[in-house]
Amino acid sequence: MWLLNIIQCNSEDVGSTRLYFVNASLQRVTYSSSVGVSLPCPAGGTPSAILRWYLATGDDIYDVPHIRHVHANGTLQLYSFSPSAYNSYIHDNDYFCTAENQAGKIRSPNIRIKAVFREPYTVRVADQRSMRGNVAVFKCLIPAAGQEYVSGVAWGGGNRFSITSFGALYISDVQKEDALSTYRCITKHKYSGETRQSNGARLSVMDPNESSPTILDSFQAGEVNAGQSIELPCTAGGYPSPTVRWLKDGRPLPSDARWTRRLTGLTISDLRQEDSGSYACEVTNSFGSKEVSGQLHVIDPLRVTLSPKNLKTGISSTLFFTCTVEGSPEYTISWYRNTEPIMPDQHISIQGQHNDTLQITAAQKFHSGAYQCFASRKGHTAQDFSIILLEDGTPRIVASFSERVVNPGEPFSLKCSAKGAPPPSITWTLDDEPVVRDSTYKTSQYTLSDGLTVSHVNVSSPLIRDGGVYRCVARNSAGSAEYQARINVRGPPRIRPMRDITAVAGRNTYITCRVIGYPYYSIKWLKDGMQLPDNHRQVLFDNGTLRLTDVQKGADEGTYLCSVLIQPQVSINQTVHVTVKVPPLIQPFDIPSTSVGKLMYIACVVSSGDMPIRITWHKDGQLIVPGSASGVAIETKEFMSSLQISKVTLKHNGNYTCIASNAAATVSWERQLIVTVPPRFVVQPNNQDCIYGKAGVLNCSVEGYPPPKVMWKHAKGVGNPQQYHPVPLTGRIQIMSNGSLLIRHVLEDDRGYYLCQASNGVGSDISKSMILTVKIPAMITSHPNTTMARKGQTKELNCTARGEQPIIIRWERGDTVIDAERNPRYSITINKKGDEVISTLKLNPAERGDSVFFSCHAINSYGEGRGLIQLTVQGCKRPPDPPELEVREVKDRSMNLRWIQRFDGNSIITSYDIEYKNKSDSWDHMYTTRNISPTNNQANIVELHPACVYSIRMYSYNKIGRSLPSKELTISTEEAPPDGPPIEVVLQPMTSQSIRVTWRAPKKELQNGVIRGYQIGYRENGPGSNGQYSIVEMKATGDSEVYTLDNLKKFAQYGVVVQAFNRAGTGPSSTEINATTLEDVPSEPPQNVRAISVTSDEAVITWAEPPRLTLHGVLKGYRVVFWSLFPDGEWGEMQNITTTREQVELRGLEKFTNYSVQVLAYTQAGDGVRSNVLYIQTREDLPGPPAGIKAVPASANSVMVSWLTPHKPNGVIRKYTIYCSSPGSGQPAPSEYEANPEMLFYRITHLTRGKQYHIWAAAVTTAGRGNISSKVTVEPAGKVPAKILSFSGTVTTPWMKEVRLPCSSVGEPTPTIKWTKDSEDSAIPVTADSQRQILSNGTLVLRSVKAEDSGYYTCTATNTLGFDTIIVNLVVQVPPDQPRLTVSTTSTSSITLAWIPGDNGGSSIRGFVLQYSVDNTEEWRDVFISSTERSFRLDNLRCGTWYKVKLAAKNSVGSGRISEIIEAKTHGREPVFNKDQPLLTHINSTHAGLNLQGWTSGGCPITDLMLDFRPKGTWAWQTLKANSTTQLFLSELREATWYELKMRACNSAGCGNQTSQFATTDYDGSEQTPELFFFYAKSLAEMLISKNNRTIDTPVKGPPQGPRLHIDIPRVQLLIEDKEGIKQIAVPVTDTEFSQSVNPQNFCTGVSLHHQALIQNSGPLIDMSDIRPGTSESFYVTFCLRINPVSRKSIKSVHSSRNRYSSQWTLSRPSQSQSTASARTLTSDWRTMGSHGITATESDSYSASLSPATDKGRNSMVSTESASSTYEELARAYEHAKLEEHLQHAKFTITECFISDSSSDQMTTGTNDPADSMTSLSTPSEPGICRFTASPPKPQDYDRGKNVAVPIPHRAKSKTLTISSSALGRLQKQSVGAYSKSYTLV
Repeated sequence: MWLLNIIQCNSEDVGSTRLYFVNASLQRVTYSSSVGVSLPCPAGGTPSAILRWYLATGDDIYDVPHIRHVHANGTLQLYSFSPSAYNSYIHDNDYFCTAENQAGKIRSPNIRIKAVFREPYTVRVADQRSMRGNVAVFKCLIPAAGQEYVSGVAWGGGNRFSITSFGALYISDVQKEDALSTYRCITKHKYSGETRQSNGARLSVMDPNESSPTILDSFQAGEVNAGQSIELPCTAGGYPSPTVRWLKDGRPLPSDARWTRRLTGLTISDLRQEDSGSYACEVTNSFGSKEVSGQLHVIDPLRVTLSPKNLKTGISSTLFFTCTVEGSPEYTISWYRNTEPIMPDQHISIQGQHNDTLQITAAQKFHSGAYQCFASRKGHTAQDFSIILLEDGTPRIVASFSERVVNPGEPFSLKCSAKGAPPPSITWTLDDEPVVRDSTYKTSQYTLSDGLTVSHVNVSSPLIRDGGVYRCVARNSAGSAEYQARINVRGPPRIRPMRDITAVAGRNTYITCRVIGYPYYSIKWLKDGMQLPDNHRQVLFDNGTLRLTDVQKGADEGTYLCSVLIQPQVSINQTVHVTVKVPPLIQPFDIPSTSVGKLMYIACVVSSGDMPIRITWHKDGQLIVPGSASGVAIETKEFMSSLQISKVTLKHNGNYTCIASNAAATVSWERQLIVTVPPRFVVQPNNQDCIYGKAGVLNCSVEGYPPPKVMWKHAKGVGNPQQYHPVPLTGRIQIMSNGSLLIRHVLEDDRGYYLCQASNGVGSDISKSMILTVKIPAMITSHPNTTMARKGQTKELNCTARGEQPIIIRWERGDTVIDAERNPRYSITINKKGDEVISTLKLNPAERGDSVFFSCHAINSYGEGRGLIQLTVQGCKRPPDPPELEVREVKDRSMNLRWIQRFDGNSIITSYDIEYKNKSDSWDHMYTTRNISPTNNQANIVELHPACVYSIRMYSYNKIGRSLPSKELTISTEEAPPDGPPIEVVLQPMTSQSIRVTWRAPKKELQNGVIRGYQIGYRENGPGSNGQYSIVEMKATGDSEVYTLDNLKKFAQYGVVVQAFNRAGTGPSSTEINATTLEDVPSEPPQNVRAISVTSDEAVITWAEPPRLTLHGVLKGYRVVFWSLFPDGEWGEMQNITTTREQVELRGLEKFTNYSVQVLAYTQAGDGVRSNVLYIQTREDLPGPPAGIKAVPASANSVMVSWLTPHKPNGVIRKYTIYCSSPGSGQPAPSEYEANPEMLFYRITHLTRGKQYHIWAAAVTTAGRGNISSKVTVEPAGKVPAKILSFSGTVTTPWMKEVRLPCSSVGEPTPTIKWTKDSEDSAIPVTADSQRQILSNGTLVLRSVKAEDSGYYTCTATNTLGFDTIIVNLVVQVPPDQPRLTVSTTSTSSITLAWIPGDNGGSSIRGFVLQYSVDNTEEWRDVFISSTERSFRLDNLRCGTWYKVKLAAKNSVGSGRISEIIEAKTHGREPVFNKDQPLLTHINSTHAGLNLQGWTSGGCPITDLMLDFRPKGTWAWQTLKANSTTQLFLSELREATWYELKMRACNSAGCGNQTSQFATTDYDGSEQTPELFFFYAKSLAEMLISKNNRTIDTPVKGPPQGPRLHIDIPRVQLLIEDKEGIKQIAVPVTDTEFSQSVNPQNFCTGVSLHHQALIQNSGPLIDMSDIRPGTSESFYVTFCLRINPVSRKSIKSVHSSRNRYSSQWTLSRPSQSQSTASARTLTSDWRTMGSHGITATESDSYSASLSPATDKGRNSMVSTESASSTYEELARAYEHAKLEEHLQHAKFTITECFISDSSSDQMTTGTNDPADSMTSLSTPSEPGICRFTASPPKPQDYDRGKNVAVPIPHRAKSKTLTISSSALGRLQKQSVGAYSKSYTLV
């Protein structure tokens, strides 16, 4: 079966509809005629597309029974067929497939489909000759006719060969035994799978003979696609063996890993275009050279990209498509729309050098669809496509501005947004005049990525003239849209001049009154003195625009007056004249149908309209020109026109339009003229013969008008037709455009009578019949495919044929025609049976040479058929030889075996058996695969077990029997992925964004290998999720595992699966388990929050649920938070309402008050995010009464009235009404006076002196008049005592502002004003200064007020008749006081703070500003917090970090004082290394394993892990970065080397350090001893003979104050340290003195030192206490060495010889008196020295003694014996064991020294001062002995002792001490001459 691999390609979506290709690269399909092929359509679509197949010519594919069929799913099926059924139109043609849905229609590239027959061929291999040691080449020789479909797949023969990609067999290094083998080639047909074996060829092997090279295999020119590989064969023979040299373009090949030279030639992989060129292979030896050359062409496959993709735009747009082609440069481009070739026209043009640009101008709806660009080159085609959707792009306004009122100078901005396709442009007008960009108007316009056009008009300082009706108009090529609204600028109203209007009768007209200024009371329209509207066609809008509907000339024409009422009884007017034009009206008419030759008269009459009227005629959209050419005459009068046709013909068919136009409009009327013609035959049907399987056309052509419809009918049979039936029209049968019937593939059932019938509704139908005869070509219907014969016997071969008689049958043997008359061994007989002809070929006798292909050919006048028979002639028979079995491939559960069958025993192989078993079992427990087809030469053994060993053998069978078993093979199967999933998977939600997963490993029997790790797949199982798993991977750690999934979505359900993997792959996943992350608070507020003011004290708040994905939990309800905003800037109390609905009614609100509203959703986890603040104002209502009223006499006939604004205005006060009544006056109603809202006083005049009046007031809003104030009584008087019109009360103001305290007064004579400010017990007069001023009207002005200005102020008005006072309480608001901030709780990532607010400063607190920063920085971050909060949690902080925090409150005045800065630290600390964990896990000679999991994070994740290491004694560190969760191996280390190691782990809290040392082993695994004993010597010498009187706790201050002398025993040198550094003085010791010696030897040497002494305290080795400052001293050092050879047998290592030695150092200083000299001696016991330094395998001791002349009774000795103490402990212990020695005194004292012998341990102390001695202890009688044990640690022991505290020395209970190995590094870092009085363990 032919197989097709389907590859998914990328596709783009256009909305929910899309098209795509599943295999766009498929362009050639070759298949076997005996198998057939199924070909799915390479294209598809969503939703399901209609799939169709076509031939490359564009013809539809039709079904041919048993030959070709198109399935409903679009699959093209070509069935197997015999050679006689071959049809090149079907079996060797170009096809393509299309996919069509609403998005468009796309087509695949042409696909060449070709069927291949089973052709006879013979495979042959020629014998070869080769010299021994040369190369032999065998080639599989295949006939040229079969080379395209047949390839060599295997060779049988020798066991030392390689096969080239061309199928040639190469035998390298030919030997004599290669001549013993037989070489056969096995071929395989690519499409039928048939295999064939060649003859056996032999190799002749000759002895080497000097000769020039001979080419054995070579290459030729070729063309290969880029990315593939190619093999260029080049092999030569000759002696000496020739060398091969390759050249490219005449130059040697450059170095490239892609080019590989092999025995077979040159292989080039991953070909590139630059690999093209001329290649030459030169073969050369000493006797000559040869050359092979050829041209290689590398072709880069074509790749096409079409842009843009999936474009949605509007009609009339201009589109550009660019087709970008990559690959080989030679190509042609073609364009298609909906699979049809694109031809340039008035809209479409194709441009570019390669026609790679397509332009569509003024695109129309029909241009929508799928556009494809095809690039072709030499049969290869690539394509890409784009979906274009054109829609109505008429602009629409999507955002606009509203009517508003602004003050002069108050800037405003208008925004207008519109959408359309193409994007529209926006223009602006003001009262129908264009808005021009200038200093007053700033306009801008821009287009967003989604096509939205946004335009602004900004007026920065508007004047009255800038008010009016603003209109924005959006236009594009598809149309326009507009929006308008009035902007009122306060000021005196007036009307702009208005232009006269021309209206069209029957349409609507708008008249706008261009009034500017505000406020005005109303706009009225009048016509002929009558106020409008006065009928149903007139509408007056609120903005003053008048609409006239269905304008009438008589009624609506005239002058219109716009009257604007600007004050009561005051109006302004402006007129406009309207002229009405009447458009033409065409009286409807029809055009009757007519026939050819008749007359035609068409009249067009205009029944109404303003004159003049112009009338024209058009036909099919074109202006009619009267005259003989058109055959049309036109006669036009004033209001009518006629069209006359004297003789009608077919050309007069069409649409006729009468067009009438005048100054008002243009109208038209269109009708169709139909000229009819009855049908008639142009070509009549005639009897016709068609050949079966070929195409046939039954001719029938008719004409007429309307075009006739042709119908074909069919009656079966060849006699008289009984009954006609309509011919079913399918893809196989179609009616052509001229009416003929096309039969694409004629079948036998198509014979019979056919009737062609035509009609067009004019006259009678016409018809004509004919007879179709189907002729059958000759075809072979029966023959054997294979047959067998016995050698020497008679064999008959039969062939059966049918078809039109006569039929001739011809026989062929191979390619030769059999002539039975000339060859008596053949005879041919013919026998007829019905309509069949049977031909028999007889062979007598059959010979072995007859084992070939025979073919029979049937021939008649209409075609030819062929049958192919393979004859096999057998000789003497026996069981076959066993097959040669080999393994081609081994997998985990299967293996692929291949075999070669040698001799078949002269009998056809009938089957094969394969037996296999477990290696450890016997063949009694075998498994068998039986009866394998003899046509196969390979087999797959399946259902094996992974990682098992099997034994395999094979048998072959013929008709005689079974062969012997083949050679037994032993094979091991590979590992397989696990068969079972992890078990016991458990999910546990940890937080709102994390889930912990735990599980156990799969069952052991299902693991199929070692589990290396796990893949955890998780996905969200919720609406909108894509269903795809996200994968994380972790290494296996044991049988039970745990992993935490982080960064998940909140409160989302996740499905989790776990898979185990081993080296072979990943096993099955566990059953998906679901878990939901914990709830969290909603992250977004409710949507679409809206507030509607219902009444003056009620509002409705509505909203929509937040997006589901942002709830993060189960929605419990909503909380509405609201507070009032008072005019003075203060906030009311914050309130909240909880509800479960999405609406709430707020009742009991303050009237006409601004409120701020926020809505939040809450879950179980708490409150979510609040919505943005929404502002709402309750509606106006009746105002409350004025808060106070005064009335005082102003004169003898007038009074002054003053009042306060209402406490609750409940709206905008439009005016005040003052009432005045006089009791007993007889007036029924009080007098009313109106006052502006800005004025709070009023003078009432024309009153009567001495008469009492009652006065009261009321405020008025748009809702009406409010409650009245209290009534006051007043009496006008001639003499008026002082009275104050202003009121007492409280005035509140922010600080630093100017405040005015009014004190208006009346009186006669005029009162004097005095202001005082109340103090504690007195009133202090207010005097004028720079901050205070009293105006002439009595007002007190205070500037830049401060808190201390608050208080009670008294104003007193006085005249001679009296006085009056008011008291004003001034409250100055200041910023709030600092809050008291504290830390509540902390965590690793958060700090929770709490606070108590301070004083609010007289204004409610509006919120808090929290600032925080990392402790060591000054980069502060701000957080704004609601005024209701008293705590806050800072999240997402760094772990283990100190933070600084401060807080300030904010009120209406501003931000207050900042709180004290507090510091808080999040939990966590720097990493530390766990002392219970080993640092080094493994050490060998080149690698060291480090355990990085010993680091503990300290609660903060480790972010960096740095590793530095270096060999001891080197400077450069090697640095590595490591993962703290893994184990790390240091590789490529030096053998037997000590290393220093530093580790540094860091997290956000800091870094932790760990140091250590380790040594790699020797090559034999032996461990190394540290080369550190010179430190021992230095340290011991320093501490034993140090002149140091300080106690252990006395610190060392400052650097050394004098020269110091150190003895380095192992290096045999002295070191002098002073302020200038360290100087080395080597003692002269020759190499020979250290050479190996049989006998012990001694030698002494010395050196003189001269060094200037500095100060007294110079210690530690040389006692310089008596050296005078500023003098010089000389010293003499003596060094004695005794060497004792050590037997080589006692040395573990044989790298070098070693010696035992002991040494003595004596330091002498000449005394001032020659009789005495001070000296001291340092001796060492026997030690071992070798090339690797001093070892610690033997006891070392150092003895420091005083010179005999000074103190013969005192000496001390320190020994280091083999034990487990480490270096730092030894040093620290000796620090406690200081020897106090004074050479000038006789007594020697030991302090804090262990005394150890075999019987007891004793600790003694001594001192120079008897008073300070301890009475309980005595001075030891024996010489002071300080003994400690110490030995270097083993490298693997270093980590065991780290971080162990060092104890202070005490009475020894054990001779073993253990300390931190990290101390080793610190001790080593001390230079040789350094000296330290104390050691500190870190």
